Amino acid sequence: MASIEDILAKAKPRERTVMVCIAGDVAGELDRLQDELSRVSSDWEPQDLTDVHPGRALAEQMKALREQARAAETPFKLRYIGDRAYSDLMAAHPAKDDSQAFDSETFPRALIAACCVDPVMSEEQAAELFEVINEGEIKKLFDAAWDVHNASDIVPFSLAASALLAALGGES
Repeated sequence: MASIEDILAKAKPRERTVMVCIAGDVAGELDRLQDELSRVSSDWEPQDLTDVHPGRALAEQMKALREQARAAETPFKLRYIGDRAYSDLMAAHPAKDDSQAFDSETFPRALIAACCVDPVMSEEQAAELFEVINEGEIKKLFDAAWDVHNASDIVPFSLAASALLAALGGES
């Protein structure tokens, strides 16, 4: 049986990396094209067999924009800051009422700034980032920061990985 010293020597803080799309203009254009594709797909009727569906050009534009969006995804690596630092951070951002565990305005950027190890950022820089990325990307960052501090599923099950291994003849 391992001693606590052996366990402590092997222990590493939990980490998680999330990809954040920093090209909001590209994401917005993708949304617009998706709406246009839906509209033309429901309205279009060919006049003869040589007519090309107008959605084809839109789909090609969307494919190019998806590649741009993927290229604009930036990795953010978050790491558990430790029990004492996390507790102090929670205490520094108390909830304004009893229905929440923390101040929902200040705590998310403080937590992200405290646990983001790549890129390193201050709370002020996190606030600046929050001004240019949308709420979905902010939520992605906060959820990852929250998870490295609170999730207990250290080895999450991946149905996709298990299915791929099974299909390829490996173990699941």
